Amino acid sequence: MSCPHLESIELKPPTPVQSVYKEDCTQCFDSIDNAGGLDVCLQCFNGGCTGDREHSLLHNAVWGHPLALNIRRTRKAIHRDEPPAKMTKLAIAAETEEDRYDTALAAKCIECQVELDTTNAKLAPIVDGILKAHTFSRKEEVKAWEQELTTCEHILTMQQHPSRKIEQGELGHCSGCDLRENLWLCLECGNLGCGRKQMGGVDGNSHALGHATESGHGVAVKLGSITPEGTADIYCYRCDEERIDELLGDHLAHWGIILAERQKTEKSLTEMQIEQNLKWDFSMTTEDGQELKPVFGPGLTGLKNLGNSCYLASIIQCLFDMPSFQQRYYSADNDLPILQEPAADLETQLRKIAHGLLSGRYSEPDTSVGSGSEIAYQRGLAPAMFKHLIGRGHEEFSTMRQQDAFELFQHLFKLISRSPHNEDGQKDPTAEFRFVLEQRLQCLGCHKVRYSSNEQDNIFIDVPLEKLETGEGGETANAYKPVTLKECLDNFTGAEKVELTCSSCGSKAGFTKQSLFKTFPNVLAVNARKMAVVNWVPIKIDVPVIVPDEPFLLDDYLSKGLQPSEELLPEEPENKAPAFVADATAVAQLEAMGFPLNRAEKALHATGNSDANAAMEWLFAHLDDADIDAPLDLGSGSGDAGTADPEKIEMLGAMGFGAPQAKKALKETGGDVERAVEWLFNHPDDQGIAEDEASGAAAEAAPKEPAGSATLPARFQLQSIVCHKGTSIHAGHYVAFIRKALEGRETPTWVLFNDEKVVEAHDVEEMRKFAYVYFFKRT
Repeated sequence: MSCPHLESIELKPPTPVQSVYKEDCTQCFDSIDNAGGLDVCLQCFNGGCTGDREHSLLHNAVWGHPLALNIRRTRKAIHRDEPPAKMTKLAIAAETEEDRYDTALAAKCIECQVELDTTNAKLAPIVDGILKAHTFSRKEEVKAWEQELTTCEHILTMQQHPSRKIEQGELGHCSGCDLRENLWLCLECGNLGCGRKQMGGVDGNSHALGHATESGHGVAVKLGSITPEGTADIYCYRCDEERIDELLGDHLAHWGIILAERQKTEKSLTEMQIEQNLKWDFSMTTEDGQELKPVFGPGLTGLKNLGNSCYLASIIQCLFDMPSFQQRYYSADNDLPILQEPAADLETQLRKIAHGLLSGRYSEPDTSVGSGSEIAYQRGLAPAMFKHLIGRGHEEFSTMRQQDAFELFQHLFKLISRSPHNEDGQKDPTAEFRFVLEQRLQCLGCHKVRYSSNEQDNIFIDVPLEKLETGEGGETANAYKPVTLKECLDNFTGAEKVELTCSSCGSKAGFTKQSLFKTFPNVLAVNARKMAVVNWVPIKIDVPVIVPDEPFLLDDYLSKGLQPSEELLPEEPENKAPAFVADATAVAQLEAMGFPLNRAEKALHATGNSDANAAMEWLFAHLDDADIDAPLDLGSGSGDAGTADPEKIEMLGAMGFGAPQAKKALKETGGDVERAVEWLFNHPDDQGIAEDEASGAAAEAAPKEPAGSATLPARFQLQSIVCHKGTSIHAGHYVAFIRKALEGRETPTWVLFNDEKVVEAHDVEEMRKFAYVYFFKRT
């Protein structure tokens, strides 16, 4: 059947760069698996649901796009042979979507309420283009994986040694040992060496790394990863990064290896990383081996893992458990006005997440998979649009790698607090997390003081690391002594000595610095740092932190402010520029490790002249800097050189100073961290430089009330935790434990959110040992 709209509207198939939303609605999580299916707009390829929320009809009403392709998918019934038929080798094949689902297509005009013929000459190419296009989530996933790897100068400028054919016998084992797997071929000279042992648990003696270090050759290929299509694991030891080689076929042929004759025999680095992450799972059984009980309902909806995305799921679950996020983004009935691109609007996607998690609409057992005694978990929601949107343009969050959950929390808060919707009278949900931290600086010579304050939305606490004594059999060889939350907070708020020269009395005895709360937030976010440096590599340590289950007071951590008996330090003239003198002991330690003097001084300057370990970590992160071997140049007091170094800003942030203040202080002190600290205490009311501050004079902002409240008692209770298993925050697995009021229960119950699996929590020891981010709610 035809209609006037089909005749009058110009239609074009989707181009490779266009997003085709053919999996779920751009404004809710209704999808092609719902009874009414999903309407894909034939003009802009927006996906709109056809159920009671009627986003397809709203899209047409707002934008006048009446033509749509309805896609509806149903799970095929599984018929099992009794007894099962004998399977031959030829029958073994990967299950395709066609094997699992039946898909029905129907073209229609929403305004004329008629069905259109999908074989129509005008419609057929559009329908075919939609079906062949990647889904939005797959398109972004492919793009993310592709942008992960790039080539480098060492590959582009590589000069191979004289050509020779490597005999198969030589290909059989490492040149430094007898290992016959995990072999890496140096593309420059043809040397064969085994890889690192820790790679996916495969054996290795790092002879390939040793060869690269001794010879200076940088580029190697893993033999077992080479495919006839020309893909392989390429590693540049000089960049210390995985790379791609666009001329791999030619470079291998130089050594007598023909791509067409190769077959992949070993797992790639990516496959091993994903496999390693999957091993870091949390217990889903009770002590007697029983599966944990799934729970369903509003606020109990799981999120699918999109590939190393558990860091995102865990933070999102905790945030949307908080009243401020629920009140701002969740509405059972009202929607925002439909935009041309709902998937690109942060407010729309946050509301989509809120409705998906809180409505209970999607929280039901997935009965289409499994049978018998198997536990039916949820199918889970796939937050692909949200992940792509918040990661767009970000160096880390736009990738498919595992990321730090707490860094995501900070990034998301920055995006939300800058949302233009906050200016439309909407309450900023991050405001409930904000408070004021006050720093007190006192000279040890004249005992005069200076107070400064900073508004922030989280704190870092360092967890003391103390190994337990090893018992017989070594059962506690890697165990650490449990600590209490109070110990961590006492350390955080305790006085410490800082090496500064007093501007009042000239004493070089130093100062004591102490940070206390000037106000408390309604929700206190705490990041527990449990890091140690082992063999120069930062390793995350699993230390149990004992947190009270019942409400507790933070009254003792409230600052009393300036006391009548205290005398304030006088204001210091600006741009005082004492020379930087690197700590001699730390310099000697770094030089003993093999670092040149220039690098040692530069690292100590960048890390506040603190200690050799901090400087060493900075050096490892900046070995590829173009000016790493240049002499230390402090520049002028008003210069910009080095002032925007993220490491320095992060260091000052850990002391309680906000990024704008840190940038201003570094700018005024030529990038010197030590002087920047002093400048910050001398200018407590200077709010610094905002990232988007206009160069011209801006109108003065009206004074606002300080964040948080100093009202006592300050009683808090643990509400949720993000836990992490793994030796690095950029690998392993994240889950969330949240205190929930379950139906039929008199008291709240801990619920484990492990991606799409939502179950009653069982092992609270996992919460204590693997806790990484805490959310405390003021009661």
